[in-house]
Amino acid sequence: MFGLYVALAAAVLSLLLAILFLLKNKRIPIRDSRIAEISGFIRGGAMAFLRREYCVVAMFIVVLAVIFFFLPTMGWRVSASFICGAVMSLLAGFVGMRSATISNARTAQAAQESEIAALRTAFTGGSVMGLSVVGLGLFGVTVCYLVFQNTNILTGFSLGASLVALFSRVGGGIYTKAADVGADLVGKVEQGIPEDDPRNPAVIADNVGDNVGDVAGMGADLYESYVGSIISASALGVAAFSDQAFKAMAIPMVMAAVGILCSIIGSFFVKTEENADQRTLLKALSRGTNLSAILIAIISFFLVWAMLGLAHWGLYVAILSGLVAGVLIGKATEYYTSDTYKPTQELSGKSQTGSATIIIGGLGLGMLSTAMPIIIVAVCILLAFFLSGGGTDASMGLYGIALAAVGMLSTLGITLATDAYGPVADNAGGIAEMAGLDPEVRKRTDALDSLGNTTAATGKGFAIGSAALTALALMASYIEKVKEVGVAEVTFNDFSLMNPLVLTGLFIGACLPFVFAALTMNSVGRAAQSVVLEVRRQFREITGLMEGKADPDYARCVDLCTKASLKEMVLPTVIAVVTPIVVGMVLGYKGVVGLLAGATVTGFLMAIYMANAGGAWDNAKKYIEAGNFGGKGSECHKAGVVGDTVGDPFKDTSGPAINILIKLLSMVSIVFAGLIVNYSLL
Repeated sequence: MFGLYVALAAAVLSLLLAILFLLKNKRIPIRDSRIAEISGFIRGGAMAFLRREYCVVAMFIVVLAVIFFFLPTMGWRVSASFICGAVMSLLAGFVGMRSATISNARTAQAAQESEIAALRTAFTGGSVMGLSVVGLGLFGVTVCYLVFQNTNILTGFSLGASLVALFSRVGGGIYTKAADVGADLVGKVEQGIPEDDPRNPAVIADNVGDNVGDVAGMGADLYESYVGSIISASALGVAAFSDQAFKAMAIPMVMAAVGILCSIIGSFFVKTEENADQRTLLKALSRGTNLSAILIAIISFFLVWAMLGLAHWGLYVAILSGLVAGVLIGKATEYYTSDTYKPTQELSGKSQTGSATIIIGGLGLGMLSTAMPIIIVAVCILLAFFLSGGGTDASMGLYGIALAAVGMLSTLGITLATDAYGPVADNAGGIAEMAGLDPEVRKRTDALDSLGNTTAATGKGFAIGSAALTALALMASYIEKVKEVGVAEVTFNDFSLMNPLVLTGLFIGACLPFVFAALTMNSVGRAAQSVVLEVRRQFREITGLMEGKADPDYARCVDLCTKASLKEMVLPTVIAVVTPIVVGMVLGYKGVVGLLAGATVTGFLMAIYMANAGGAWDNAKKYIEAGNFGGKGSECHKAGVVGDTVGDPFKDTSGPAINILIKLLSMVSIVFAGLIVNYSLL
């Protein structure tokens, strides 16, 4: 039990530091009344959206909790665990949102002093998000296990986290991209005014969207990935070890605790000199992440040795392979999305021949960028499986794969901090523009925002890579659950591709990410259309708006985005929850395994492709805005803006939501396994 108390202590330390960092930024006085006023508008809009979204999500939580309570295969314990996971996820999003809306004004103010001061303030704000997610995640999982003493009950916790994550990612993603597309297409392309110009009616909605999508949505997303990897590894540890089941179950939780401590240490090494260039700033952020990874690599060896003995050294290699795979996926993502490397620079050059060629180039870049992460994850799976003993005992190999996912996400405390700082810097740039600060301030925040796009893309690659490993581990957990609820004789041979039930499920699963992406993309399109029409109307009807003699109706655009996103987020989420149950009731548990396999493979590819294409389009636009190919206002810039607006729902709505989808399918399947086994048609 000592290991669990260590995990609990690390979680509490993480939460205490998050509160300390939040108060640190909050205590910085805002000297400019205009900055304070604009930040207040953004904070008010963000919190209003969050309240309305959480009300909708709460209804779904209550309905599902009641269903779990009365189903004989689940009961009150699964229901309580489910509610706990959902509430913790909601809390993580709220804390991250609160920190971001406090830090944005302080970052804009710090940018008046220097770029490094702004980086420091934004990173502190992002650290609150990172520490809150890992602290709440580990605290919730550990307490639930200590209360229920059963890893099967923890699947309810993970399902609650997954459900909230999908709502938050889809709802927040639709909001932020509808506002962003509406603001960019009318303001920058049609009217030729700068980004975040206060004359643009959608400018406040756009800045609110940075928080609801890229902070609250992202926090819930990575919270779900984090707890999902821990819970799946713990469950498979119990299945793999009969004599040391408790120790095998505890290792993922202790690993997470080690990761928190190493992330805290690494965060103190994120610093650089004044007047640093983009590459130097990126190195400063990478320094903290890399140090955390190195410390975890060293400590995890002694952890496995102490808990399971040197005979299981292969499990350490599995953890190490996941850790290295996460770093390599991050580097591959950085290469394809950062404007300091050739792919994005060449993509921006395609703007010289118009919008069509930059869109074609971005699609090609995104597709090509899937090859390296696939190879990295494939090698990681093989190493983790066989070196953990999977050649002689499949359950040991699957436990190794689950530990690789835990290893990949062990640095989440700091990687999420480097990710979450980006939206804070983006908001700071918007505030600087609207407050009429010196152009040098906007130049500094733009540099940080561009860097934030790269770290955000890296974070998405991290989340998607871990999703693939976690989904595979959850698939194995599903099969173990099927054995437990009444099909004890099941073997892996039952899931041959020659089995028509498996093959049918495989096709359905492979199709599902495409349908899901289409629904979310179309949702962004419909919501964006309403914003575009409203912004055009205001420019047309409000006399003196373009001359700066009249104020736009910001509240109207905020309300439009809120209503559209809350309406559009329901259908994709319901489909994700209902599909595995329907497939299971018709095709049985074998069809569900096919569904999970198909969705995992195509979902992983789609998520990487969409996230990287969107990130590259965004940074290609910023590369042009930095003065290349004619700079701001040129025809190349207009083409870059069009590419960026296409990429927005790719990288911030559909792409990241797919990685939640593939895990949510597995969690729903596990929770409803008893129902599927006992009542399916086939």
